[in-house]
Amino acid sequence: MYDKNTKKDWLAATVTAGVGAGIPAYIAVTQGQNPLLALGITGFAIVTALLIDHYL
Repeated sequence: MYDKNTKKDWLAATVTAGVGAGIPAYIAVTQGQNPLLALGITGFAIVTALLIDHYL
């Protein structure tokens, strides 16, 4: 009925989530957090953003 634009911008969602989660993760690493845990948190944020962008 409506002309729904289904084209998603996955690159923008990836960059936004990566920067949004990467900055606090970087600060946490400088205060002693494990860098692999910080990368895991950032990766989880990116995957979550892509799933939300795809399904909503």
